[in-house]
Amino acid sequence: MSGSHHHDGHGHGSHSHGSSGNIKVAFFLNLAFTIIEVIGGILTNSIAILSDAVHDLGDSMSLALAWYFQRLSQRGRTPQDTYGYRRYALLGGLITGLVLVIGLCFVLWNAFQRLLHPAPVNAPGMILLAVIGIVFNGAAVLRLKSGSSLTEKVVTWHLIEDVLGWVAVLAGAVVMTIWNLPVIDPLLSIGISIFIIWNVVGNLRQVFDVIIQKVPASFNVEQFERDVLLHPKVVSMHDTHSWSVDGEIHVLTTHLVMQRDASRDEMIDAKSHVRSLLDENTFEHVTVDVELEGEMCVIGAGRKTNAPCDPHHHHHH
Repeated sequence: MSGSHHHDGHGHGSHSHGSSGNIKVAFFLNLAFTIIEVIGGILTNSIAILSDAVHDLGDSMSLALAWYFQRLSQRGRTPQDTYGYRRYALLGGLITGLVLVIGLCFVLWNAFQRLLHPAPVNAPGMILLAVIGIVFNGAAVLRLKSGSSLTEKVVTWHLIEDVLGWVAVLAGAVVMTIWNLPVIDPLLSIGISIFIIWNVVGNLRQVFDVIIQKVPASFNVEQFERDVLLHPKVVSMHDTHSWSVDGEIHVLTTHLVMQRDASRDEMIDAKSHVRSLLDENTFEHVTVDVELEGEMCVIGAGRKTNAPCDPHHHHHH
């Protein structure tokens, strides 16, 4: 058992190491690209390209944060941070999401101004930038595709959106090359911005669920309790809590009430029964408290009583 656990820990470490390297590469690519985009957007006078630039600037920030927090999260636990630094990575997703929403609102405002006063754009220049954008972000998506952490998923999403955004810009630029329709540019910008905001809000919701300690989405507490009670010696259970450290690693605590004649082996068996019901890859922190029936337990049970937690004091009805 301890052997397998040691191996698990090792696997986790090397995995997050790889993701930190991926994120670093993605960050520098993105930063370089954001600069190209800003210059390109100004030269082509395209608000659609500038809206992509804001989005990419947000991405660069989020990648920098993600990279920083991912490195922090590998420092392991300390007496003050008993879950290690895993929760900090969550903060990266939160800050980025908020920055992106603010930046895109600014772009939307400008795009609406443009709708009212369309300005000519350099369509061939836009086509060139869009092709570079598709190649660039396509490469980054392939690089991050394997990542499993919530942060990496968020980042991959951003990159896929970038590719789609560039495909849209390319299509719009082609149309504007053929027909003189400068209004397409702000319309594209608005479309791209709303699409990204929509997805960012979805991601922020997941982050908030972890922050407010919602039960992990993949875990069914009621089913779990029913399965635990199938154990012959378990009478009832209470005070079951489950939450997630960072969206990937979960915590569970519960109290089992067992029959009065339960032996020590049966208690151990009940505990391992509880653990067997939980996915050991995600539930890294499991705490099971056992009480015997009739025992008045003060600790955590929420009953207002001063009776000692001692099986010899049977307060029987």
